[in-house]
Amino acid sequence: MPKSALRRVMAATTALAGALVLGLTAAPAQASTTLNYVALGDSYSAGSGVVPIDTSNLICLRSTANYPHVLAARTGARLTDVTCGAAQTKDFTSSQYPGVAPQADAVGADTDLITLTIGGNDNNTFIGAMLACGSAGLLSAGQGSPCKDLYGSSFDDTIDAKTYPALKNALRAVRAKAPNARVAVLGYPWITPAEADPSCFAKLPIASGDVPYVHALQAHLNAVVQRAAEETGATFVDFSQASEGHDACQAAGTRWIEPLLFGQNLVPVHPNALGEQRMAERTMSVLGLG
Repeated sequence: MPKSALRRVMAATTALAGALVLGLTAAPAQASTTLNYVALGDSYSAGSGVVPIDTSNLICLRSTANYPHVLAARTGARLTDVTCGAAQTKDFTSSQYPGVAPQADAVGADTDLITLTIGGNDNNTFIGAMLACGSAGLLSAGQGSPCKDLYGSSFDDTIDAKTYPALKNALRAVRAKAPNARVAVLGYPWITPAEADPSCFAKLPIASGDVPYVHALQAHLNAVVQRAAEETGATFVDFSQASEGHDACQAAGTRWIEPLLFGQNLVPVHPNALGEQRMAERTMSVLGLG
């Protein structure tokens, strides 16, 4: 074989070998793009009340249609879901129930993405306010502002004094265990409209003057969650505009949050399947995923 032809054969062989090497190394690089995703948080993250229920851990009342599962399905992420109904910030670093590990144990140095909602259960902010204002509303037949008159700034004072520092500590603990992860902290979608809707009292028995009081309380909680997120290097996912007009007073198919009475969820005053879906979509949009 002439030397020129031999050189061409050798060059082609070298090129083919190079291509094979590139082909062999390309597959692992592509596989590494799959996000290692851990979902933390309370019942708004768990989708408590939304069916189907995750039967692997019934005590946490977690749904397989919650926003973490929706997000993972749409992005192809590898999901570890340790969300749990009734979780508080302390449950990130300590066991919420016997046999349920601290939620932060699920994250590590290889975690790429973390999402969570947390803070609403601390100091009974949500449950305490809704029960107190609902009871007061029933006793006043929906008139006046009995809850505001009785509790004043006490809920807000507790959020500032206790919930805010607890949020920062919990988020710092997560960041310490997963320093390279993107952390998205979701706000809570609106439960009530900004002003009273007389037609809603049968479903959400809060007195007309207390509806803006509860709305402002939730806005305050969300603002504190946002502040804690930003101060710990996390991304805050804001629902103040996105969930407008989708509160618990709206009709089925429009509302994201189920009412206290006559709702369609197993757990009232929580996101329904549509709400969980919209929470996932908003989070994906903010993070630039999907």
